[in-house]
Amino acid sequence: MSHKLSRWALPAGIDELLPEQARRVEQLRTALLHQFHVAGYDLVIPPLVEFVDSLLVGSGRDLALDTLQMTDGLTGRQLGLRADMTPQIARIDAHSMKPEAERRLCYLGTVVRARPDGLGGSRTPMQVGAELYGVAEVEGDLEIISLMLSQLKQAGVDRIVLDLGHVDVFGELAVAAGFDDEDEDIARDALQRKSTADIQSLLAARQIAPPLANALTLLTQLNGEWSAVLAKANVVLADVMTPGMQSALDRLAIIGSAIERNFSQVDVLIDLSELHGYHYQTGLVFAAYAPGLGREIARGGRYDDIGEAFGSARPATGFSLDMRELLRFFDGSGVKDPVIYAPADYADAALIAAVERLRATGRRVVMTTQPVPAGAPHLVRQSDSTKDLWHLMGDTNHG
Repeated sequence: MSHKLSRWALPAGIDELLPEQARRVEQLRTALLHQFHVAGYDLVIPPLVEFVDSLLVGSGRDLALDTLQMTDGLTGRQLGLRADMTPQIARIDAHSMKPEAERRLCYLGTVVRARPDGLGGSRTPMQVGAELYGVAEVEGDLEIISLMLSQLKQAGVDRIVLDLGHVDVFGELAVAAGFDDEDEDIARDALQRKSTADIQSLLAARQIAPPLANALTLLTQLNGEWSAVLAKANVVLADVMTPGMQSALDRLAIIGSAIERNFSQVDVLIDLSELHGYHYQTGLVFAAYAPGLGREIARGGRYDDIGEAFGSARPATGFSLDMRELLRFFDGSGVKDPVIYAPADYADAALIAAVERLRATGRRVVMTTQPVPAGAPHLVRQSDSTKDLWHLMGDTNHG
């Protein structure tokens, strides 16, 4: 690529939205924010840049690798471009607003990532999400999941697969097995790849007792239709069941039943080896999938006490999605007003008044020095001497 051509090239994973895409994005943005509003969620707009220590609170290593960093010329401290808004919303809840027993916040904005999110994914997703603070009960999980599913339906996603998991099942087994951090990482990676051989190799090397070893190995098989998986899990895990694990399974049962009952377009699955964000999440995890996409279209879960670093440790749950991904499902066609053309004569007060009257009613008027396209509606000067010298001609969509 020549130096001249490279001036117009964008970095890998960075793209722009041209007029038609931008119009559809704005339509979808308006629809999604309205749905948040009627559900009682207040919009916040966090900054694009913050000190790195704030951006990475509770996020773990993955988000650190995704965060583009720079040195602040004023303080010498490290700044980061946000790669995920969840820690920012936690800071706002804990530090920037008056205490409330429950708080519902939503957000929408571009995040910037040092690496693409998945094969061919964007490095500048338009992240949309909601966070619910102060509700530890299962009702909080149901509220957030229901809101996410309603947002996807609003965007035109007709069929959804909801994949549920709970990190406490693996977490309790890992504690019982005496895993250190390295062992946990190895086991978690093997489970997510459904690699029975790798998890068995680790268990043999650590001489884990047969009941625990069997339970950890069988986690790779505990996935599928939600009710069948839970029935099998209660049998497979019976010998090593802890109160925490039983509570996790009971919560999954309540959620699976409620979602199946209230959302006919959703197929509910459970995968007890699904541990995305294991070091970040603190309980329920979930992801939504749509036909034709090889990766999740939305994800979320619990991250209780994420605000502890900001002085407010309390229950928290939420979800996020990339609005760009939703565009492939969102119609957003609608009926577009035709462009009305007018001469670019800014010295003609009557013409300017006519243009402003049309624009005040929502009509789109372009003042141009170019010839009017054939058949396009346009303003023309009448030959008589009436008060209004300019009239709209060729407009077939409005009376």
